[in-house]
Amino acid sequence: MTIQRMPPTYFAHSGSPSGVWHPLSEHLSSVGDIAARFALARAWADEARLAGYLHDLGKYGDLFQARLRGQESGLDHWSTGALVALTAHRSVGAALAVEGHHIGLQRAAATDLRTRFRMENLTTNHPLGLRLSGSDAAELLGRATADGISFSSPATGVIPLLAGSEAWSPDIAKMLDVRMLFSCLVDADFLDTEAHFSRNATGKVYRDKGQELDAPGRLNALERYMAKAIRGRGESSAAVSSVRAELWDAVNAAADRPTGLFSLTAPTGSGKTLAMLQFALKHAAANKLDRVVLAVPFLAIVEQTAQRYKEVFANDPANTILEHHSLAGLGAERARADAEGSRAEETERQRRQLAENWDAPIVLTTNVQLLESLFSNRPSACRKLHNLARTVILFDEAQTIPQHLAIPTLSALSHLAREYGSSVVVATATQPAFDGFDGEVRKHSTGGWMPHEVVPGNREMFRALARLRPPEWPEGDSQESWESLAADIRQPQSRQSLCVVNLKRHSTELHGLVSAAEAAFYLSTNLCTAHRRQVLATVRSRLLAGESCRLISTQCVEAGVDLDFPVVYRAMGPLDAIAQAAGRCNREGRATEGGRFKVFQPPLEGALRKSYPNYSYYQAAEVTRSMLVERGALNIEDPQLFRDYYQRLYNLTRLTEQSPELRQAITSLDFPEIAKLYRLIDEDAIQVMVPWEGAMDAFNALREEGLHGIRRGWIQKAQQLAVSVYRPRPDHPSWDVLIPVQFPRGGASDEWFILQDRPTSAAGGSFYNSITGLRLPNDQQIMIA
Repeated sequence: MTIQRMPPTYFAHSGSPSGVWHPLSEHLSSVGDIAARFALARAWADEARLAGYLHDLGKYGDLFQARLRGQESGLDHWSTGALVALTAHRSVGAALAVEGHHIGLQRAAATDLRTRFRMENLTTNHPLGLRLSGSDAAELLGRATADGISFSSPATGVIPLLAGSEAWSPDIAKMLDVRMLFSCLVDADFLDTEAHFSRNATGKVYRDKGQELDAPGRLNALERYMAKAIRGRGESSAAVSSVRAELWDAVNAAADRPTGLFSLTAPTGSGKTLAMLQFALKHAAANKLDRVVLAVPFLAIVEQTAQRYKEVFANDPANTILEHHSLAGLGAERARADAEGSRAEETERQRRQLAENWDAPIVLTTNVQLLESLFSNRPSACRKLHNLARTVILFDEAQTIPQHLAIPTLSALSHLAREYGSSVVVATATQPAFDGFDGEVRKHSTGGWMPHEVVPGNREMFRALARLRPPEWPEGDSQESWESLAADIRQPQSRQSLCVVNLKRHSTELHGLVSAAEAAFYLSTNLCTAHRRQVLATVRSRLLAGESCRLISTQCVEAGVDLDFPVVYRAMGPLDAIAQAAGRCNREGRATEGGRFKVFQPPLEGALRKSYPNYSYYQAAEVTRSMLVERGALNIEDPQLFRDYYQRLYNLTRLTEQSPELRQAITSLDFPEIAKLYRLIDEDAIQVMVPWEGAMDAFNALREEGLHGIRRGWIQKAQQLAVSVYRPRPDHPSWDVLIPVQFPRGGASDEWFILQDRPTSAAGGSFYNSITGLRLPNDQQIMIA
C-alpha cells in the first residue's frame, strides 16, 4: 500500500488568540494583493504585488519555522526575498521595500546594493549579525511555488534601471516613489498581520475601512454651518465680514481648477481655517479626490481645528476626523531583527501596528508628522504615505516650514502634486517667497514650485482689514524689565490683554508677576490638550462677556488660535511671529479706534541669542530688528513687507546652501541618513500622560489600561491628556516618575509614559500644576519650547 504524504504547511505567524496559526501562502498572497490595490493602478502596481509576494519569502526556511516553535532566534527572513527581487526580477524598488519592511529602507546607490545583496556576505558576514532563515533561494522559491504563489517580473518599476545614476533623477522625486511603494507594502503587511491576530472562528478580521470623503455631502454640511454659526453671529465689524465673504468667493472660484500647487494668502482673522476647508472639499468634489489632510505647526492649532471641524460635521460618524499629532514615533528605526519571536521584537511589532495609516476622509496632523514621514525610512512612519495620493494637502501657517529644509520639502510636495494626483495648498497671512526657488526645486522634482494663488486680490484684503493703531515698537536697544511689563499689563486699560513671549521660562516668570491681577491665565505646551482647551474656552468666554482676562502665553497661541484681544503685547522675534500675534489683536474689528499692539525687547540673558528658542529663531529676529532700524516702524499689515523680509532672511541664511549633509545624503541615496537629518524638531520626543484635575476619571481609566496592556484607540484617547517632552538622557531624574505604557501581549512602549505624580502636599508640590502644567525634575533640559 502506498502512503500518501501531505505537503508540509509553512506559517507566517504563530497562533492568534483563537489558536489558529497563519499560513504563509495566505499571508503572502494577501499582502501582495493589498499592496497592489494600494498602488492605485499606478504603472508600478505589479512591482508592489511582487514585493508583497516576496517580503516574507525567507519564512519558508526551516530555521524560521523552528523559530515560530520557539527553537531558534536571531534570524533574517527578508534579505533572500530582496535578493530575488533584485537579481531575478531586476526590481530595485521591490528589493528595497522587502529588505526594509523590518529594518527600514537602506542605502540605494548601486555600489551599496551590490555589496549588501551578495549571498556570501549575507551568510558569512551579515551586517546585523543575524543568520539567514533560508540561504537557498531556489529552494525557498520552490516551496512558495508549491504553495500556490506565482512570481512574475513587473513590466514597469519605480526605478527603471538596475544601475546608473540617471535611474534616480530627479533624486527626491524618485526616492519618494520608492517610499510610496514601501508604504503600500508595509501597510498591507501590518493590516494582514493585525487581521490574523484578531482572527475569530470565521477567519481573519480586518479593521473597518475608513469612511468615504463624500465631498458634496460635507460641502452641504459646511454651508449649513456657515449660515447658522458664522453669518448669524453678528460679532464682526462690517469690514471683517466683507473680507471674509470675499475670501469665500475666491476659494470657491479657484476650487474648480485641476489638481496642482496652490498658495492661499489672506490676512489673519479673514476666516482662513474654514475657507481652506471649503476649497478642499469643493476641489476634491471637482477632481474626485479621496481625502483631505490638514497639517499645522502647533498642537494647539490641531486641537482648535479639530473642535471646529467636529462642530461642522456634527452628524457624521465618529471616525470621520482623525487627529494624529503625536510628536513621538519618528526617530530612527529601532528594529534590528525579525519581529516574530523575542519579547523585545514582539514589542516593536505591536508598537508599529498601533501607528495610524491615515485611512480616514479628513486627517488633522502636525507638520512634524507629515513632512518627516515624507523623508523617513521607517515602516511605521512611511506606512501612511500611499494615502497621500489623490488628496488635498493643506499647510496652514506655511511660513513655519524650516528654512534649512525648504527646498527638499517643496520638491517632495511638488512631486506629490505632479505624479500622485494630489493638490498642495500652502496658506498663511505671511506668505514666504518660496516661488523664488523654482529653479532649485526643479533639480529635485521636475514639477518645480510655481503655485497658483487662490486669492489674487489679497493685497486689497489686507488694506481693508487693517484693525490696529500704529504698533508700538522698542526704540533702539531699549529693553523692558519683566516687572515694568507686568505693571503695564496690570493697568485697567489692559484688563483684556494677551502677552506672547519666546520662552517658557519667560512665560512662567511673567505670569507669576501678573497673577496678582484679576483673572490672569497661562498657556503653553506644558499643558495637556484638554487643559489647554479648557483655558482657551474660559478665555473666550470672558472676552465675549467683557470680563477681565489677561493671558500670558508662549508662541503656541499665536498661529491659528481664534482669540480676539483689544490689547496684545509681543516679545521681539521673527517678523512673521510678530504678525501672527498681531492677528489676535482686534481680530473681529469691534474696537473702532483700532487695537493696541506693543512689541517689546525682553531683558537680555547674557548673549542676545539666549533669549530665543534656537539659532534660526534668533537670526529671523535679527532680520526684523535690522529692518526696524532702517525704517523706524514696520507696517505689518502690508504683504509686500513680508516678501522683503523673507528675501533678506533667505539671503542672510543662504537658504540654497543650507544642510550640506542632507544634500549629500540625498545625492548618495542614503535613506537612513536622510531620515536622521531631515528633522523639523532636532530631538526625539516622548508623550507623557498627565493627571490633570479636570479629567481625573479619564486619566485613571487610561492609566489602568496603560499599566496592564493598551488596546486600539488608547493612544487617540490619551492624546487629550498628553504633554510632549524631549526624550530625557538615560540618567535624567525624570525617568524616576515616568511609567512606560504596557502592550497587551507583553513589552512596553518607549514613546508613551504615564506620569507617576506625587501628592500636592509633598515637598515641592505636584509634577503637574493646575495652572502651569507639567514640571518634571530639571525640566529646562527637556521641555519643548
